[in-house]
Amino acid sequence: MNIPKKIKVLHVVEALGGGVYSYFRDLADIFGNDSRVSTIIVYSDLRTEINPDHVRTDFHEKVKTVLIQMSREINLKNDSKSIKALIKVFNDEKPDIIHLHSSKAGVLGRIAYTLSSVKTNLYYTPHGYAFLQKDKSRNSRKFYKLIEKYTQKFFGGTTIACGATEAKESTSLGLKTKLISNGVPVDSIRNFKREHNNKNLTIGILGRITFARNPEFFNEIALAHPDISFIWIGDGELRHLITSPNIEITGWFTNKENAYFFLNSIDVYLQTSLWEGLPIALLEAMALEKPIIATNIIGNKDVVNHGETGYLINDLEDFNKSIELLKDKNKRKKMGDAALKRVVKEFNSDTNFKKLIELYLNDYSNKN
Repeated sequence: MNIPKKIKVLHVVEALGGGVYSYFRDLADIFGNDSRVSTIIVYSDLRTEINPDHVRTDFHEKVKTVLIQMSREINLKNDSKSIKALIKVFNDEKPDIIHLHSSKAGVLGRIAYTLSSVKTNLYYTPHGYAFLQKDKSRNSRKFYKLIEKYTQKFFGGTTIACGATEAKESTSLGLKTKLISNGVPVDSIRNFKREHNNKNLTIGILGRITFARNPEFFNEIALAHPDISFIWIGDGELRHLITSPNIEITGWFTNKENAYFFLNSIDVYLQTSLWEGLPIALLEAMALEKPIIATNIIGNKDVVNHGETGYLINDLEDFNKSIELLKDKNKRKKMGDAALKRVVKEFNSDTNFKKLIELYLNDYSNKN
């Protein structure tokens, strides 16, 4: 086995926000303390949700970061500049492993890789395929699906899916695929576990108020249940769609600890998403023993065992049936316990990121 003392792993991500941000923050904790790897994260800060101060706090003392500009939308002029910048980073850093994250970085990174002097193992994680996003037109989704299929076929590499259904989608496209599920730092999240006794049954969600999280459905549910308290832990551009008087919006926090405080205070976690990769916030809620009600979509259904750790729903009627069952405190306790056991077994970042390191090492040794 021809492995150097340390292998250099270079990650590229355009969308360093939301669940992907949590993914990289936890990755930095694990990778930054592993003597077998040195880590570089190449990222863009053009998205409004990216806070440069948080990036400095959460990453700079653990891993090396490199800032280049990558735009979310397709723009030939801007994309050409991004590709040139990536080529320079690849040639300067000469990494042993390149891992691309999310659709835009996946395309730009593979083109840059092909045009660079570096020829090493190349990986790609979609974190939720763009062709599954319901805010895109049918023709746009077809176009994105073709991009996902033929970019890897032409430029090479291996897809590392973040969830079981994402792995299935990748395999159905005929792509070389491996599965290493997303995870959360269960032990550190458990430090925020406290007993609580809400006056009203309290239901919450954690994340940005965006189209993908389906705030209209969250609001519809709250309007239908005025006797229940609802809380949206976070903020976002679509907060104006939250009109029900029994919904509290916390706003953004300067640190994750405050979000965990509110997450611990709820009785049931509600994930109303229209699409997901594999939702980090849902895993965090499970680590705090919250029973889950979640829309029956890719990502959510990879996590929730229907009838055991929570319920998968399709509409308001399904929600009504589920919440009637979860008004029973003993039922919530039983499902919360099952949720914790599942996240410890299947979605612990300490375990899953170490699996990712082992994958890098094994593939590197086989190549060299």
